[in-house]
Amino acid sequence: MQLASIDWVVIAICLAAAFAPAVFFARRASKGTDEFFASGRSAPWWLIGTSMVATTFSTDTPNLVTDFVRTNGVSQNWEWWAFLLTGMMTVFFYARMWRRSGVLTDLEFYELRYSGRSAAFVRGFRAVYLGLFFNCAIMASVTLAAVKIANVMLGWSRLQTVIICGLICVVFSAMAGLWGVMASDMIQFAIAMVGVIAAAYVALSQPEVGGLAGLVAKIDPSTLSLLPDFSNWGLTFSVLVIPLTIQWWSVWYPGAEPGGGSYIAQRMLAAKDEKNAMAATLWFNIAHYALRPWPWIIVALCSILVFPSLADIQTALPHVSDDLIGNDLAYPAMLTLLPAGLLGLLVASLLSAYVSTMSTHLNWGCSYLVHDLYRRFLKPDASERHLVWLSRVMTAVLMVVSGATVFLLSTAGEAFHLLLSIGAGTGLIYLLRWFWWRINAWSEIAAMASSFIIAMSLFSARKFGLDLSSHAALVWSVVLTTTVWVAVTFLTKPTDTETLRRFYRKVRPAGRGWAKVIGPEGAEGPRDSMSLAFLGWVFGCTFVYSGLFGTGALLYGHPLQGTVCLTVTLGAGLGLAWVVPKVWRESD
Repeated sequence: MQLASIDWVVIAICLAAAFAPAVFFARRASKGTDEFFASGRSAPWWLIGTSMVATTFSTDTPNLVTDFVRTNGVSQNWEWWAFLLTGMMTVFFYARMWRRSGVLTDLEFYELRYSGRSAAFVRGFRAVYLGLFFNCAIMASVTLAAVKIANVMLGWSRLQTVIICGLICVVFSAMAGLWGVMASDMIQFAIAMVGVIAAAYVALSQPEVGGLAGLVAKIDPSTLSLLPDFSNWGLTFSVLVIPLTIQWWSVWYPGAEPGGGSYIAQRMLAAKDEKNAMAATLWFNIAHYALRPWPWIIVALCSILVFPSLADIQTALPHVSDDLIGNDLAYPAMLTLLPAGLLGLLVASLLSAYVSTMSTHLNWGCSYLVHDLYRRFLKPDASERHLVWLSRVMTAVLMVVSGATVFLLSTAGEAFHLLLSIGAGTGLIYLLRWFWWRINAWSEIAAMASSFIIAMSLFSARKFGLDLSSHAALVWSVVLTTTVWVAVTFLTKPTDTETLRRFYRKVRPAGRGWAKVIGPEGAEGPRDSMSLAFLGWVFGCTFVYSGLFGTGALLYGHPLQGTVCLTVTLGAGLGLAWVVPKVWRESD
C-alpha cells in the first residue's frame, strides 16, 4: 500500500516530537552510568510509571492480543491479565525494598543479598544470560511484529525492516540514556494511545462490523466472553486456571517478574524515593491492565468479521510473504483500512511504540553487560566516560544480535509461549528471597539452569512430535524447576550470616522469615506491615479487574453489569485511598 503525502507529514511531526527529548538529555546522559542507567535516582513517579506503560506497549502487543482473540476468544487474554497479581504484589510488597537497596541494577542485588563466589557468579552469569541472550530474544519478538506491520503497510522485507528500525533504535538509545528514554516514552505513549483508539474507531465503522451493536450481534458470544466456556475444560484449564493458579507467581517474564525485576526494577531504582517507586508501579499496573487493552481487543474482534480466515488475510495482502501469515497479522491488516492522515498517525504510533520498547531493552541490557559484567569483573577501575562510551557501543551490538534472531521466529504467540516456558519455575524464588533467609545464590543458579534445560528440552520434544500442550509443558517446567532449586537450597550452605544481617538492616523486610538470623534484638526497629501490604494488594487487584470488566460490559451493551463492576471499582479505589497513605507513612 502507498502512504499519502499527508501521512508522511504526520509521521515526521510525531517522530520529531517523540525523539526531541533524546537530544535534550544527551549531554546529561554522558555524565556517567548513574545518569545513563538510573536517571541520577531523581525521577518522579508519573514519569517512571508512564515509561513502564510505554515500554510494555510495543508493536508485538496488539499483534499478540489479536492472535489470542482470534484463536480462543477474548478470554485467552487471561494469559497476561493474570500477571496483574504479581504486578500489584510488586507495588505493595517489593517496590519500597528495591528503592531502599540502593543498587544501580537489579543484578547488583545478588552481591548485596548473597555472599562469596557463588553470588559473584550468579551476577555475572545473569548479566550475560538476561542482558544478552534472553533480552535479544525479547527484542527479536518485538521486531518480528514490526516486520509484519512494515511488510503489510510499507511493503518492506524482513531484512529491510530490521536494518531501518535497528538504526533508528541504536541512534536514539545510544544518545538518550534513561532520562531521554523515559521523557520520550511520555510522548510516544500519548501518540500510541491516540493511534490505537483511532484504529478501533475505524474498525468499528467498517460495513462488515456495523458499530459496537453490530459487533456484539455478529460475533459468537463465546468469543466475546471475558471468561472461557467452562464446558470446554481443556480451554478453561489452559487460559484461566493455569494463569491464575500457577503462571503468575512461578514465571519470570520481563515487565511481569514476581517481585519486580529487569526494566521494572531499573525504573524503581531510578525513583526519587520509596514513595515515588511505589506510586509509579501502581500507576503502571492500572494503566497497563485497566486502561489500555480494550482498543486492541475491539480491533481484534472486528478483524474476525473483516478477515474471517487466514486465507482472507492472504487474499487481501497478496504481497505479504507466506512465512509471515498468521492470526497475529490480522491487526496490521486492519490498519490498511485507515484513511490518509490517520494511517500516518498509526504508522507513527506503532513506530513510537516499537522504539519505546526497544530503547528500554537496549538500555537495560547494556546496564547488565557494562555495569554487572564489564565493570564488576573485567575492568573495575574504568572511568565513567569510558563506561558510557562502552554502553553506546554495546547498544549497537545488542541490536545486531536481536536483529539476527528475528529470522528464527514466525508468530507472536510462539515467541510469547517460548519466553514463558524459559522462565517457568523461577518466579517463586524471586518472591521468597526477600522474606526467607535460607535461599542462597546456589538456589538461583539451580533455578536458572534447570528452567532453561527443562524448557528447551520440552520445546524441542514438542517440535519433534511430543503430544504436549504449551500449558502442560509450563506446568511440568514449574514442578521440575521448583523441585530442583528447593532441593539445592537445603543441600548447600546458607549465605554468610553477616551478609544476611546487613541486607536485613538495609532493606527491612516484613514477616518472620529472618528471625533465625537476626534474633529478637535484630528484629527491633521499623519494618513494613505485611497486613497493610496484603490489603493494598487485594484492593489494587480488585480495582483494576473490576474496572477492566466494567468497561467491557459497557462496550458490550450490558449497562447493569457494567454499573455493578464500576461500583466495585469505586469501592476498591476508596480502599486504596485509605491504604496507600498508611503504607507511605512507614517509609517516612
